[in-house]
Amino acid sequence: MNLVTFFKNVSREMKKVSWPGGQELFRYTVTVVCTVAFIAIFFAVIDLGITQILNSFFE
Repeated sequence: MNLVTFFKNVSREMKKVSWPGGQELFRYTVTVVCTVAFIAIFFAVIDLGITQILNSFFE
């Protein structure tokens, strides 16, 4: 398979993709940002807790 055939196939497949609309894209973006923020805060709290526990043992 040569390069031209590959890009023709890629172009054909990209036309089949169902792209999200503006409002749907906004909802997905907000969901991802909120999830990442929640996980970051969760691990920060866990890290702080582990640090406090270790400091109480080794101080």
